[in-house]
Amino acid sequence: MSFSPPRLILASSSVYRKAMLQRLGLPFETFSPDLDESPLPDETPAALSQRLALAKAQHIAQQHPGALVIGCDQVATHDGQPIGKPGSYEGALAQLRELSGKEVQFHSALALTDGERQVVVDVITRCVFRDLTDDEIAHYLTVEKPFDTAGSAKAEGLGISLMAAMHSDDPTAIIGLPLIELCRQLRSYGVNPTLQAQVL
Repeated sequence: MSFSPPRLILASSSVYRKAMLQRLGLPFETFSPDLDESPLPDETPAALSQRLALAKAQHIAQQHPGALVIGCDQVATHDGQPIGKPGSYEGALAQLRELSGKEVQFHSALALTDGERQVVVDVITRCVFRDLTDDEIAHYLTVEKPFDTAGSAKAEGLGISLMAAMHSDDPTAIIGLPLIELCRQLRSYGVNPTLQAQVL
């Protein structure tokens, strides 16, 4: 008797996360959880990202019983303080000037639930920015316009040129969906992308 994998759902409207999950060759759907993402009083950035990842997965799982739901959230921090999305050229300019020559930690939280059990993991990526000139920052922002990205640098694009070093157990985590950890957790639910991938 052949194994029928569970219905797989990505609880996210992010085009970046959707593109990442497509790499595994598994059929999946996407739904936006549309939750309040405000931090709780005294909540650390790491705790916030994990709580939101799980809340997103649980919210969608309640609407789709029997599905295996992936929830994600990412919070960037510098010296333990959260770094938001700049939202504008001016905001990104100020952010990159502040982060020049410094280290940013990205907490990429991953949650899975089938409605019965759940798992939450925090995958950390440490990004060290080069000492950046104003000319470099201005040209980068004009070319890539990373105004919807925490830290104002898209590591999957030209933003990688702003880095002196990146350290992580999972090089895909910086994009917001840590695929190595996801595959590990999927296998614990009986889904093995290596064996079950399809040509989509």
